[in-house]
Amino acid sequence: MNKILLLGDEAIAQAAIDAGLSGMYAYPGTPSTEIMEYVQASKSAAEKNIHREWSSNEKTAMEAALGMSYSGKRAMVAMKHVGLNVAADGFINSALTGVNGGLIVVSADDPSMHSSQNEQDSRFYGKFAFIPCFEPSNQQEAYNMVFDAYELSEKYKTPVLLRITTRLAHSRASVEMIKHPAPQKKLTLPSDPVQFVLLPAIARKRFRALLKSYDSIRYDARLEKYNSFHDGKKRDLGIIACGITYNYLKENISGHEDDYPVLKIAAYPFPDDLIKSIAARCKELLVLEEGYPFVEEGLKGYLDSGLKIMGRLDGTVPRDGEMNPAIVAKALGMPASYGTKVPELVKMRPPSFCKGCGHSDMFNALIEAVKLYGPGHVFSDIGCYTLGALPPYNAINSCVDMGASVTMAIGAADAGLFPSIAVIGDSTFTHSGITGLLDAVNKNSPVTIIISDNSTTGMTGGQKSQATGRLEKICAGIGVAPGHIKMIVPLRKNHEDNIRIMKEEFEYRGVSVIIAVRECIQTATRRKKAESSNE
Repeated sequence: MNKILLLGDEAIAQAAIDAGLSGMYAYPGTPSTEIMEYVQASKSAAEKNIHREWSSNEKTAMEAALGMSYSGKRAMVAMKHVGLNVAADGFINSALTGVNGGLIVVSADDPSMHSSQNEQDSRFYGKFAFIPCFEPSNQQEAYNMVFDAYELSEKYKTPVLLRITTRLAHSRASVEMIKHPAPQKKLTLPSDPVQFVLLPAIARKRFRALLKSYDSIRYDARLEKYNSFHDGKKRDLGIIACGITYNYLKENISGHEDDYPVLKIAAYPFPDDLIKSIAARCKELLVLEEGYPFVEEGLKGYLDSGLKIMGRLDGTVPRDGEMNPAIVAKALGMPASYGTKVPELVKMRPPSFCKGCGHSDMFNALIEAVKLYGPGHVFSDIGCYTLGALPPYNAINSCVDMGASVTMAIGAADAGLFPSIAVIGDSTFTHSGITGLLDAVNKNSPVTIIISDNSTTGMTGGQKSQATGRLEKICAGIGVAPGHIKMIVPLRKNHEDNIRIMKEEFEYRGVSVIIAVRECIQTATRRKKAESSNE
């Protein structure tokens, strides 16, 4: 038996390689990052010449994967849940274009917001776009689903959404792999020459076909086999468990599995009969699902019998945050065990910049330079530098989404705020900040953009940054006046000079860019260690 211990992310990546993957596309974002990293580190992927370079953002990754599919080859695109917002345009329209080679979109949701600014549920995107969705309950199922997802994708000419959550993505389990990996598909262009041309007349026809296909796909064996019903002796309570919550349920009813009628749901859409079958047996239903009350809300449309439905909506389980075995136990009326309380031996402290981080010295200069104007002038973004919002800095006033620092600064300047300052990282700038800077140039907005360039995507582990060494040229190419593109090195010895440059640019009534360049201390340490070991 070919078994290895894998993270959920790694199981998905390995399955894609074994299923004949030709192109892996992604932008790093916890908890999805390890999918691309596994493919990049895979000896098999290298031997097969699988494309596996990071994209500038999730939208470009989604569209590149669709291009790989257009060419008849199997592709996968991975992102975190908020990344699917960025990719939504291409994702939703890909349901209309359909696919040629199999296409899987992996969205890793982050309930409880361990490293995210919201906790949204990607299953709604699948339903909204009429794209089938798999939701594995464990690592082995995640591995197996990839093969079924590719076959389903190619049979119905549709992209497939694979929705996972943090606990599955970042926990390990033994996974049995197939013995004979599939070869890559040959380059084959679409048989329909206008399949990918979404002019209104074509799109209307394809939308009608999509609706028909989505309605029939719910009966496909590749989906149905992951949705299973197990009858029980008792009739008071029936349980619907989705994805990983099925594991939490099993943990609580171990040894008493025959007591409860249980419907496991791990693939969408599913036939109405599944719900009606368990509803007909029980007086009450408890719905367990990670994320939003997706199935629970949907039951209102399936059932009109006055059956009591319990879940997130009625407070039987919390409306927000991650599910866990203790929450499930409480919902079942069982004693909830939360484990031994961790003794408070060490006082909790908030996260902080690494010792020697360039962001820290940049913020120290910024705080001094902006002091004259009072609070409320600095907009920031998603990255390590967001820690500038915490003590002792308390230096930023916003963190909304990728690239919003630049555009919010523009809007605030339009409202009369002066100076209006944006702080953005190099990777976030190439992800979503460039277009905002173009707006600023076209309007000659009185804004100062500070690009804190640590030459990596630091918050997710040090992936390659798309503009290392080229930020000055990019800003000049967009149209920022060369005299107002200033390069600084955020070190203590340069503190006074950096304050002076910032003050000068804050007073400029036009677009100015300050690029604060200092390599991430973590990647610098790893690089130096690698260089010394190669000597």
